This record gives sequence, C-alpha cells and structure tokens, in this order.
Amino acid sequence: MTNISAQRRVLTQSAMAALLVGVTLTMSAWAQTWPAKPIRIVVPFPAGGGTDLIAREVGNKVVTSTKWAFIYDNKPGSGGNIGVDAIAKSAPDGLNLVIGQTSNLAINPSLYSKLPYDPAKDLTPIVNIGYSPLIVVVATNSPFKTLADLLAAAKAQPTQINYATSGNGTVAHLATEMLQKEAGVRLTHIPYKGAAQGLNDVMGGSVHAYVSSVPTLIGHIKNGKLRALAVTSAKRTDDLPNVPTVDESGVKGFEAITWFGLLGPAKLPADMTAALNAEVNKALRADDLRKKLNDQGLEITGGTPEQFAKLMREDLVKWGKVVKESGARAD
Repeated sequence: MTNISAQRRVLTQSAMAALLVGVTLTMSAWAQTWPAKPIRIVVPFPAGGGTDLIAREVGNKVVTSTKWAFIYDNKPGSGGNIGVDAIAKSAPDGLNLVIGQTSNLAINPSLYSKLPYDPAKDLTPIVNIGYSPLIVVVATNSPFKTLADLLAAAKAQPTQINYATSGNGTVAHLATEMLQKEAGVRLTHIPYKGAAQGLNDVMGGSVHAYVSSVPTLIGHIKNGKLRALAVTSAKRTDDLPNVPTVDESGVKGFEAITWFGLLGPAKLPADMTAALNAEVNKALRADDLRKKLNDQGLEITGGTPEQFAKLMREDLVKWGKVVKESGARAD
C-alpha cells in the first residue's frame, strides 16, 4: 500500500509539473502574438486636457519602438469615475487600459459614498508615469509677496482670506485644506466649475489666491499675469526654479501632488503587465518625451508595478483622512 501511495504521489507530481510546463509554454506563445488588435487607452477626462496630453504623448512614443497601436477613448464625467469604471469592468486581455490619477484612484473612493469600482481590487497598476505639483498663486498686484504673507494674513483674519479652485473635492481643494490644518489657519474656499472663471477673478482681484496644477497656471505665471507663491511638491519644479516649496515657506514636511499612471483591469496577466511596464519605462527615458512632459509641468517617475501599487495604497489612506477631516462630499 505504501509503494502504491508513493507511486501515485510521483505520478500526480509529474502530471502537475507537465501541466505547469504546458501552461508556461502556452502563455509564452500567447504573449508573443499579443497585442493582435489596437490597445484602447481610456482617458477619463475631456480631450485636450493635461491627462489626455500625457496619455497621447506617452502612447505615441511607445508606438515608435513597438508594433503596437493605440486608440484613445475619452470618457469624461463624474470626476473621472466613468472612464475608470469602464476599464475596471472590462476583460483582462491587455487591450483595455486607463490613465488614472490621484483624484479618481485615491480621493474619489472617500469623496463619493457609492463609487462603482474599488481601485485596490478592480484594477492592475502597471506604471506610475509622473506627477505634477500644485501652485499657490495671487495676482501680480497682490499685497502678498510670499506664502508666509498669505498665511499670516489668514491667521490674523480667520476666514477673511479666500482662495479658489476648480471645484469641491479636487486635489487642489483638499491639498489646501491640508495646508490650512498644518499651518493653523482658516481660509474660505470658493469652488468654481473649471479653471477659467476662477483665474479671471484672481487676476481681477476679487479672489485673494488660486490653487491649481502647474500645466494650468504656468503660462499665466510666465507672462506676468500671476505671481507664484509656492509649489506643493517636496522639491522645486524645474519649470519654475525660483518658486519655493511650501516646506521652504515655513510649513515643514508639507507635500501634496497629483500623479498619473497606467492601469488595466484586475487579473491582468503578469506577462502583459511586465511588457507594458517595460515599454512605458523605455519611452519615459527618451529625452524628447521627457522634455515635452516637463514643459507641461510633469515630473517623470516611472518604476515598477509594485511601486505604483504601494503609492496607491498609501495615498488612499492619506487622502481619505483629508477628505474625512474636510467634510467634502461629491454626491
């Protein structure tokens, strides 16, 4: 009986080994033929915006070094939730991807009471493309010459100093809420539906300050219509080297950025994830692409899927706490 049991174990182990070899060979052959069709990249915001530009510039660079083809599918709405949900519910065949960012992957899960997807369970992180800091700006004729000036006025006159953003629950809004808490001041938030009107009001003097991303504000700063007080990243941005960080301005350890990354549906095969990660990292090392993205205020990151997944997990906790403390809701 013992010999028969031992023989059965050997046969079972042999069968399992053969099966694993067969699966590995099948996956290798399958990976060599993928992608047989164009890969759809969903951009969960309108065409022409910062996220759309990043998707197209990176995708076009990948195309130059591979035989792949990309289709860009803009699906705006609900703070980016509609586009992300489309990929969360798609097949993990490597033909459906999404450009996600801080707002729809780290903030919206706490901001919306009923989010149709779970970033931690329904998506496969592939690569973190890069990040952009926010900038605190005022009109060029504003009495506030530095961020310390603005915060000192807010401390002396609680709620009398206001600031604008492009909407309630945005990264800019929540980053400024975090700034107020750490600086011990209270500002009044004025949310706009988009950037244009808020920019006009701060330049016209009816709003004290405006907080938004580098791509949104850099043109107005360089042409002298706005004065940049501070950037919210841990280090200064290359495009505005003379603008200090919030940390340098007196709020030690402060950092708030918005990042952009490529993801697929949950259970995306490891071969596909690795191939996509490798090609995007290769594209991000190209000098011409780096310059294009840097000119738009994006700091290149790259890295492994595991590093991107870790960033998402950490920021889900970080921004979830900020949302709760701010009381912001988007429902």
